[in-house]
Amino acid sequence: MKWTFEDIRFGTETTFHSFFDVFFIMPVTTVSSAVHITPVVIKTFINHGKRKARKAKDRSDERDARDDIFFDQAFNIVKAFIEMGTKNTVESLQAFTNTHVPAPYWAVVSPVLIPLSSCNHAADVLIDWFGPEELKRVVGGERWWQVRGLDGVDGEWITEKEYLSPGNRNSEPPWKLNDTDADILRMETLETVMLYVHGGGYFWGSINTHRYQIIRYARKFKGRAFAVNYRKAPQYPWPCPLQDVIAAYLYLIQPPLGSLHKPILPSKIVFAGDSAGGGLCITVLTILRDMGLPMPAGAVLISPWVDLTHSFPSIVQNTSTDIIPQHGFLAKPSTLWPVDPQPQGGSRITPATSNPPPKPGHADTLRPSQGRIIKDTADNRYHHSGGEQVKTQVEMLDGRDTDDLETPNSRHDSNRGAIHGQNLRQSSSKSIIKEGIDDYDVDFWEPKPPKVLMEDPDAVPLELRAQIQLYATTEQLTHPLVSPVLQGSLGNLPPLYILAGNDEVLRDEIIYLAHRAAHPAEYPVRRGVLRDGIRQQENKNKFTTPTKVHLQVFDDMCHVLTVFSFTRSAKYAYRSIAEFVKHVTRHDPEHLKHNPFPELHRPPSEISPQVEVAERHSPFLQSGIRPTSESQSGDDHQISDFDTQMFRRNQANAEEEVKYKYTDAMPAPHCVSERTSDAHDSHQTVAKDIRNIGMIRERVDIHGITRPLESPEKIPALQLQPGQIGIIKEAPTIKWLTGQEEWDKMFKKSAKRVTERRMKCERKAKRIIDNARSQGLVLDRDTSEGNYQQNLLQTLSRVGDDAAGIQDDRRWGPFDLEDETPPPTAIANRHDTPEAIALIKKSIYHTAPITHRTVPKLRTSDAIRAAFDPKDDPSKAPQQSVSEQQVHNHILPIHGLRIWDGIVRYFGKKTSQKAKSGTKQVGEQLGIINLD
Repeated sequence: MKWTFEDIRFGTETTFHSFFDVFFIMPVTTVSSAVHITPVVIKTFINHGKRKARKAKDRSDERDARDDIFFDQAFNIVKAFIEMGTKNTVESLQAFTNTHVPAPYWAVVSPVLIPLSSCNHAADVLIDWFGPEELKRVVGGERWWQVRGLDGVDGEWITEKEYLSPGNRNSEPPWKLNDTDADILRMETLETVMLYVHGGGYFWGSINTHRYQIIRYARKFKGRAFAVNYRKAPQYPWPCPLQDVIAAYLYLIQPPLGSLHKPILPSKIVFAGDSAGGGLCITVLTILRDMGLPMPAGAVLISPWVDLTHSFPSIVQNTSTDIIPQHGFLAKPSTLWPVDPQPQGGSRITPATSNPPPKPGHADTLRPSQGRIIKDTADNRYHHSGGEQVKTQVEMLDGRDTDDLETPNSRHDSNRGAIHGQNLRQSSSKSIIKEGIDDYDVDFWEPKPPKVLMEDPDAVPLELRAQIQLYATTEQLTHPLVSPVLQGSLGNLPPLYILAGNDEVLRDEIIYLAHRAAHPAEYPVRRGVLRDGIRQQENKNKFTTPTKVHLQVFDDMCHVLTVFSFTRSAKYAYRSIAEFVKHVTRHDPEHLKHNPFPELHRPPSEISPQVEVAERHSPFLQSGIRPTSESQSGDDHQISDFDTQMFRRNQANAEEEVKYKYTDAMPAPHCVSERTSDAHDSHQTVAKDIRNIGMIRERVDIHGITRPLESPEKIPALQLQPGQIGIIKEAPTIKWLTGQEEWDKMFKKSAKRVTERRMKCERKAKRIIDNARSQGLVLDRDTSEGNYQQNLLQTLSRVGDDAAGIQDDRRWGPFDLEDETPPPTAIANRHDTPEAIALIKKSIYHTAPITHRTVPKLRTSDAIRAAFDPKDDPSKAPQQSVSEQQVHNHILPIHGLRIWDGIVRYFGKKTSQKAKSGTKQVGEQLGIINLD
């Protein structure tokens, strides 16, 4: 399907929203979620019945995951909730998903605060990684992303209560500890640690949304987990979350003074994360590798989001089968987001107005400064209506002047023009790159954001005039630390276990990431990335050792299949993740170098899950008839042996697949990366591991049974050429624009009000700052010798309660960003949102950075205003951004996240009963079992 800009901007088709959607959209709360989701539940029941009737009428034997009414309901509930979030403000969704939820009684959850010292250590690592030039050109400086509201990062130690039996209690310390601190000490006997990084599109979710999943992991691998509540975009955009995840890891392996836990060996730590969390995990691993820091034992990546440019086909093809909203993560306008509540100049995407793509990383690319416009116009880089006519994509490719070219590889000569000339006008960028032409113009065959690569080479390219992702600016999306699929090399990393749903929109990028890691030489990064990043050039040649990878693609599963924990697919995933974690943390690096896969370990590791006695000896388990779900007790504390059965069966499947590859005469480089002379012999002795396997590639059906993944030649994602990856393309761009224009129409009045609120906030921020100055605020940059207040007010710097004062470990604050160009959404540099004002007040009166010389007194008028503001307080620090600080709800004791857990456990029991009933009927008919 082809689009033109006119079709997009002036199309006659308009989506009309219901009266309810437009006029009765409530903030994201437990009540509003119930109101929104109830009709979805009813509709799903009706449609499910119709669907089954059609299958029966057509006598179709084809089964899929949504044949199970409970999965069908859960899928539509989650999808409806996320879609509801897109019709609310970003702050509303963040607040709901970052509301503190008490832990279940069978678990131990001990909250901690990762201190500023660990955050500073992480910042130093990132500063060294970027270097001064990239920090200024791409990141926008080294200070703004270190500004935070809290005194560190929220984290949680998590494990099962039964693992902290009295027999595991350490001797009582000489000082009296509260229960939380005592539990942290009691966890010391659990050596294995999972560092979990939650998902949520980089802008929502929290340790609260994922706590029940994390508890399940800790129970299955019989260890402890550490969850990190990193700062979220758009208030704290890239690289803020990276800093926080690195800080969490350094906090574990190098605990600062005063920490209760002992240093944890990196070889006992496994990274794990889903969606955005998976993307953060793989990115942090590359940073640790590049900086020569100790690496963890391995990483589990569940549906990792690793390509924020959306350059793979599944991002468009799998929209209808995934829980991710059709048009991406849109939102009702607020003072926070989007950057422009109303489109500037009539549209968020326009035909190109300049021939060369803008340089990456410039914070003013979308709004050039006057000086830069003059300079670029002189360099023939901007062509306005009175200048050179804007060319088509092909004309740009085939007719650039040599003055516009900046690298030897992109110089246009007469031979190149003679060879390609007319052919370029009749072909797409895909065919050009696949033909193997080595001297193509990187600037145009690999256009940088905000340019969009068009499907029709005769079309004038589009340019984005809006930020399309909340995590990073459009110009930053191609940076390897934003989209890690674009890393110069993914080699030399610890073992990876990567899971994807076959029906999710991120499927292709996940499959490609896994193959790039396992086969660095076969899947190189595109040339533009290497040209623009010196470190990536070095990494390509420096890190050539293939990473050991186990990739599994789950049939009929959507994004983050582990959310649907009652399904057979998820139960197998939890068990196999646990076995991977145990395997890589219980064997030394030399052993893992040859075999990081528990499925190939001989003799097989012992699996001893908690099993109900009645189920342990159930005849149908011994008969070979397998139910579709394991039964769960009401508290989800006791589990059956079904996931163990699945893992054992799939272990045998993996062994058979490896045997087949070894005994077959044809090599299989994508399944077996290395082969030794005794590899075949290792199969004859069960006591020996199956060694030197570089990659396991599998599909998992809806019953949790594995089979080999198709050969790479049959997987479309693996046929993409490097030059096509990490490019903003036409189809996903139009998909986003279509939705955004709907939202612009639906929330037109809200957008106008947002502009007024921003102006009001700016006036309030100015008044607070002016009042603080009049009351004695003095900063380091105030070096005037004639400052008559300085000596008098210096004594205020450490006056007040213990929580107030200048913090030596807090390096920077909102007033320390001279000469920096933060992203437009960054809270550190804003005065036009309530959250930014809260950060300003906290930085002035409560937790001043070391760059402040004084902590002034609060002006009486401001104290009175704070007393009447429900979100402020005249004597305490105001609540910080909900993207950072958890919300404690004192009104409703029941939160939607706890309700969801109850729904999941209910579905699990009902699915188990349904499975047992079907198994009983089949068994009785065959004369195998009689459960009566």
